[in-house]
Amino acid sequence: MYEPIRTKSVHTTGGDADAYPHRSREEELDIQLAGHLAALLAVTDELGDAEGGERIAHQVARLRGAPPARHAGLSGASPEALHRKAHALAGRALVVAASRADTSAAILAAERMDAHTAALTGDPLVTAP
Repeated sequence: MYEPIRTKSVHTTGGDADAYPHRSREEELDIQLAGHLAALLAVTDELGDAEGGERIAHQVARLRGAPPARHAGLSGASPEALHRKAHALAGRALVVAASRADTSAAILAAERMDAHTAALTGDPLVTAP
């Protein structure tokens, strides 16, 4: 009933599969984690948290192999909105850090989540150095 396909598919790469760079899952997770932490760094810098910013910048530099660009502009958002955004970004970083088994980044992300939760609720928080 059906005639067999006699031409090559347009969806094949023609044997040039090695011509394109491919990244491993770990490399992709490193890139994703560094991106979440860099976004968290921008919000942390806007909030004026120098100590937290330095710790985040250290992790980004470790993942990227180079120091991150620091946030230069201000969004004009309220501190509450910035803390909520930072909490969400830290949560995303925590999920990625946990999936790649990066203990130091996961601990940092969890501490940042705690710090932003404390800032939102007004509870005093004792953070580890």
